[in-house]
Amino acid sequence: MTSRLAPDRPILALPDHLISQIAAGEVIERPSAVVKELLENALDAGATQVQLRIEEGGVKRIAITDNGKGIPPDQLPLALARHATSKIRSLEELETVGTLGFRGEALASIASVAVLTLTTRTADAPHAWQIQNGTVSPASGAQGTTVDVQDLYYNTPARRKFLKSEQTEFGHCAEVVRRIALARPDVSFSLSHNGKTVDHWNVSQHDKRSAQILGDGFAGARLSLDESAGPLRIYGFVGLPTASKARADAQYFYVNGRFVRDKLLTHAVRAAYQDVLHGDRYPSYVLSLELDPALVDVNVHPSKIEVRFRDSRAVHQFVFHAVQRALAQTSATAQGHVPAPAMSGNGGAGNGLQGNSLPWIGAKQASFGSELMPVARPAAGAYGSMQQQLRPGGVAQSLENYGSLFRAPEQSQAVTSPNTLIQPRPLQATQPAETSEDDGAPLGFALAQLHGVYILAQNRHGLVLVDMHAAHERILYEQLKDALTEEAMSVQALLIPVTFYADGVEVGTVEEHQETLRKLGFDMSAMSPTTIAVRAVPTLLKNADVQSLARDVLRDIREFGGSRVLIERRNELLGTLACHTAVRANRSLTVPEMNALLRRMEETERSDQCNHGRPTWVQLAMNDLDKLFLRGQ
Repeated sequence: MTSRLAPDRPILALPDHLISQIAAGEVIERPSAVVKELLENALDAGATQVQLRIEEGGVKRIAITDNGKGIPPDQLPLALARHATSKIRSLEELETVGTLGFRGEALASIASVAVLTLTTRTADAPHAWQIQNGTVSPASGAQGTTVDVQDLYYNTPARRKFLKSEQTEFGHCAEVVRRIALARPDVSFSLSHNGKTVDHWNVSQHDKRSAQILGDGFAGARLSLDESAGPLRIYGFVGLPTASKARADAQYFYVNGRFVRDKLLTHAVRAAYQDVLHGDRYPSYVLSLELDPALVDVNVHPSKIEVRFRDSRAVHQFVFHAVQRALAQTSATAQGHVPAPAMSGNGGAGNGLQGNSLPWIGAKQASFGSELMPVARPAAGAYGSMQQQLRPGGVAQSLENYGSLFRAPEQSQAVTSPNTLIQPRPLQATQPAETSEDDGAPLGFALAQLHGVYILAQNRHGLVLVDMHAAHERILYEQLKDALTEEAMSVQALLIPVTFYADGVEVGTVEEHQETLRKLGFDMSAMSPTTIAVRAVPTLLKNADVQSLARDVLRDIREFGGSRVLIERRNELLGTLACHTAVRANRSLTVPEMNALLRRMEETERSDQCNHGRPTWVQLAMNDLDKLFLRGQ
């Protein structure tokens, strides 16, 4: 493309109006951007009530009224000038800005592409004042400010052509209001479109506001979160893995009250969910991160939707472990119920119910329950105390262990014996189903087994359905993680080594990665250029098909490398190992064995879902059953 400019065209300073229109192209990309800027100004002014009136998707009119402190009349002309603001005075204040807006460009940019009328009144003023087209005049109005924006892009018709339909543009405006309303439950918001009230939220608490905006589905399937470490604090709600969605349209993250889309924060949350969520599903969450303003740079993007952290690694670790700790509470003991699973369209992934290999689990080949059976049934609430015990390096560790990242002192923590969750337990009598009203057993007591796949149990709420393979897989997976993290992997020597034919690549993998195999609990060696011998396996996997198990381990090590498979790909590898040993379909269990599985589920973190994100159990309350049979109708 050749330039159409004359070669001798001189350099001239742009007029102020054109500069404002160029700035508007960056800041005011669509009507929702106007809504965002004006709402932020209202909140910075201390408003506790905000009313929004939108017409024709915001193109015809956007009027926002607040009850903030207002603007003195002598400052009205400056309010519409470029780079004029009361929020910062120096570079030091810019580096520690605590307001939502600070550039001083919003009103000037909006006024350059629309007809803007600003009416305001301070608490000590006898009446309101209004500015329009640069003229200040007396007006009527209550304390606060009303900004009326009409005919957006009237003088830049080319920009209007790029706008979508009226409903689409209003949808973007409404989403902006929802984002800000989620962060400020202490402010009431009212939104109307074309004269009809669309949303209204009174002042409330965080839990109620998030339920109003994200719906009862989120409110009934969320975990609360509030963690602090050094100068960092994160709080809010994360959705249960079983309530995940096919789209990432219910993810709200705030930094010092500002809604952001930050790749680092998104990755931290996603990584925390990887252990419990299928790859094509997205979690829902409303999270707020608070930190010293000096530790975050919000002056990165014109729309202020991106931020940059001074210590990004520390922030990532903090968010990751805080969310992971919250998700570790997803057990029968912590919740007492689990919502019906969301349909993912991939429910068969990793179900582990294929094939005819039915390994015997337990200390004795004839008993599944002997390895899972608890020593005794603890009193009510005892399972919850177990989950609060801290294991070094595990998910349940205290966030203070990351104090070195935040320059905060470390605190000593109670430590659970590394063998607590991995040693076989003696068979004990279990409580019969008649006493299932006891709160000490949230999953109740087994009644029967359905088609060799599901366990039917009775608890105080009604009927519990358990996918026995998915539940046992999660139990073994958590045990393997704990053992590997604590370097306490118990090893079972084989009476007769298992040998099998291997190709040159598998033999080479065994010879090159002896240390990795040892940490995983395997004793493998090359007997010949085409033969591998397995002399020991992890105790938890001793009843699996040794040859198949060994091949899968070697495949993962070969594909990802020895060091990487123990760090980045550890969970995937351990999931594979757990799936090999978990009880399969069509395996008949006795009532004591089924009860043993239920009790172990109540002790295990994240036992509400398997390694692939599928639910392990569902609750059918008595009311649900009564409805099926039309009882009481």
